[in-house]
Amino acid sequence: MKKLIIAALAVFVSTSVQAREYISIVGSSTVFPFSTSVAEKFGGTGKHPTPVIESTGSGGGMKLFCQGVGFDTPDITNASRAIKSTEADLCKSNGVTPVEYLIGYDGITFSNSKSGQQLSLTKEDIFNAVAENVMVNGKWVANPNQTWADVRSDLPNLPIAIMAPPPTSGTRDAFVELVMHKHCKKTLGLSKKEYKAQCTRLRIDGPVVEVGENDNLIIQKLQDDENRFGIFGFSFLDQNSDTVQPALVDGVAPSFDTIADGSYGISRPLYYYVKKQHLGVVAGIEEYVQTFDKMMVTDGPLSDMGLIPLQ
Repeated sequence: MKKLIIAALAVFVSTSVQAREYISIVGSSTVFPFSTSVAEKFGGTGKHPTPVIESTGSGGGMKLFCQGVGFDTPDITNASRAIKSTEADLCKSNGVTPVEYLIGYDGITFSNSKSGQQLSLTKEDIFNAVAENVMVNGKWVANPNQTWADVRSDLPNLPIAIMAPPPTSGTRDAFVELVMHKHCKKTLGLSKKEYKAQCTRLRIDGPVVEVGENDNLIIQKLQDDENRFGIFGFSFLDQNSDTVQPALVDGVAPSFDTIADGSYGISRPLYYYVKKQHLGVVAGIEEYVQTFDKMMVTDGPLSDMGLIPLQ
């Protein structure tokens, strides 16, 4: 072990301009509040500085995390999806070994202001509202739907206005997979090649607008327009249930129970990844992991924040 630490230190010296005394964390905006709570608890012991956390999105975090080893690279990245094979290859090519930690589960909500009308939607409805191209009379056409009544005649005649996460977001990846791809695979019966080609892109003609990685900003913007919807994790809905409400999806509302038992059909696992080469070199990483383990238990502080704990 001593030889491994000496070797790791040699790599750090050769790749880093200046050492740092704190843990550097990047990644998912969904995992960000949980990670922040753990970091504050960890820093409150006084044994180590409080980790510095940046909300970069899952994809952005992986890119930073996998760029190499050294004090100028993050120690940990949060992710609202599992690492992709392309990201794992990037890590490997740069000498990075990610150690995966599953922390719990989260639902993706389709929500609006409580002052607006609560909708009951199917995954097909959501797809036909957000997709760049939709199926009409057996042919793919540019999405013509401008109101919810255009999507389905018994929905209200209100303009479609949706705030979606950016391509760097794990929430975006999971939404595409769990809503758009699943609809095209299950309802339309498309092959993997077909649904990846036709059912991945969000529309760019106005009704759907990409926003940044700050989910709290989405919550704020929902208050400005009661007809506007936002796509974000259940924990943000849970923490702001006095001002926002979820749409039912296939007849089910997101909750701790419906996400845990799988009856709410838009749920996903949450992770963080530790850089193995930084263990034993950057002080406190092992203790941070132990703190996270203690806080993510059933009825623990992270559960109170909206994390669906491991069963």
